[in-house]
Amino acid sequence: MPRFDVHDHRHALKQLKDTGATSLWENRNAVACPVCDAPFDRLFTTRETEMQFPENDGSRFCLLRDDDAVHLFRH
Repeated sequence: MPRFDVHDHRHALKQLKDTGATSLWENRNAVACPVCDAPFDRLFTTRETEMQFPENDGSRFCLLRDDDAVHLFRH
């Protein structure tokens, strides 16, 4: 199972928002998505068990769940 640790890539990501339970990051160095290997634009990370998202704007999303969090990558 692939894993993604935000702190391993912190030098390449800019944190845009942090609520304590969720965080939003901008990919500034073309870090590859661990699901599909393509660079992602933004990363949303949550430790919440339930989350609702509005209808997407045509963007593609990849989802990775590991032991610590759920990571949502927008392309």
